[in-house]
Amino acid sequence: MAEMGAEHEGAAQTVAIRLWNSRRLLAAGIGAVLAVYWFAGMSGYVVLLACAVLLAAAMLQTDVARQSAEGGAAIEASGLQRLSGEYLAAAVADPLIIFDRTAMIVHANAAAFAAFGGIAPGLSLSLKFRAPEMQALLDSILSGNVASDVVDYTEKLPVERAYRVSASSVGHGTDLYVLVFKDQSEARRIDRMRADFIANASHELRTPLASISGFIETLRGPARNDPAAREQFLQIMQNQTGRMARLIDDLLSLSRLEMKPYLKPGNEVDLRQTVDSVIDSLGPLARENGVAIERDFAEGPLDVPGDRDELFQVFENLLENACKYGQSGGRVVVSIAPGDAGPEPGIDVTIRDFGPGIAEEHIPRITERFYRVDVENSRTQKGTGLGLSIVKHILTRHNARLSIKSEVGKGAAFSVHLPRH
Repeated sequence: MAEMGAEHEGAAQTVAIRLWNSRRLLAAGIGAVLAVYWFAGMSGYVVLLACAVLLAAAMLQTDVARQSAEGGAAIEASGLQRLSGEYLAAAVADPLIIFDRTAMIVHANAAAFAAFGGIAPGLSLSLKFRAPEMQALLDSILSGNVASDVVDYTEKLPVERAYRVSASSVGHGTDLYVLVFKDQSEARRIDRMRADFIANASHELRTPLASISGFIETLRGPARNDPAAREQFLQIMQNQTGRMARLIDDLLSLSRLEMKPYLKPGNEVDLRQTVDSVIDSLGPLARENGVAIERDFAEGPLDVPGDRDELFQVFENLLENACKYGQSGGRVVVSIAPGDAGPEPGIDVTIRDFGPGIAEEHIPRITERFYRVDVENSRTQKGTGLGLSIVKHILTRHNARLSIKSEVGKGAAFSVHLPRH
């Protein structure tokens, strides 16, 4: 009897809760029925019947809403149950490793296999990652003193890669942990480039500034009344200010090119006319260095899409370098010819000198900013160390490329490969 009383009491509480949850609907419905009864003179039996229907509708609505909520929760739970840890790990683009309390690998995603190799379930992380920072990370997370931790780690082989490694526990009471490796290599490389650029630019500007400052001090002191020394020092100061101006111009050119790394298809450029203009403009420099410039142009149209001023700058840089650094060969050959046959053949412009050439170890780095094969000779020739870097950026904008062939003692050939379309 007591159990039946409890059941009736529980059912009554359930009905009361449902009615309370639908109190606003009930109040609105009953109010509407009474208004109709009052103004339309409806029968009292009809009013009672309408109220009964309202109560049943309120109970049904609450029940349907509860069932709908329960059904949605059940669907969500079943969907999550179908997502195993392997699927979730595979969806992560970064290398991810799941391990247990003994630091044994339980699972690793495809990115981890690609990055580190030789990873399999059952392998000890302590043996795989022996770096002190990784050992400290594992000890920290497995000790239970912290819920998550982060360290910087560098993988040396097969190529050096820098990672920001985070470790954290998986859920509560699972005795599982996860390592996630965020690749920082590109960001570190950019930071190093930025630091090197600032250091090199500062050094290149500091040298002429120090020279100018020293000559000014001399002119205001010992050489105050020496006309010959004054004229000599002023000429040197003018040369140094010209060098700084060229450096600043090249830095601005690089900045503009990097802000817009891609070139929209533009006008057609006649390479024959452009290269002829470059040769004519550098004629005085060639004669000053005792260099004869020879032309070897193919017949027919030699047009490519691009920006004429930028391509002029490319060939001017390359021909100027050939006249300055290859002057011992006595001549420079400028050739224009159709490129190698292919699905999209282009045009090759090659500038070849017969000077001392470039050692093989320098060729991969020669287009880097401020990189010089011979520092003293470059400064003597008034070079800024940025010319070939500007060439590389302009050619990238034109979907073109630069190839360099050289042998010590036999000169160097710089070839620009330009697409026709």
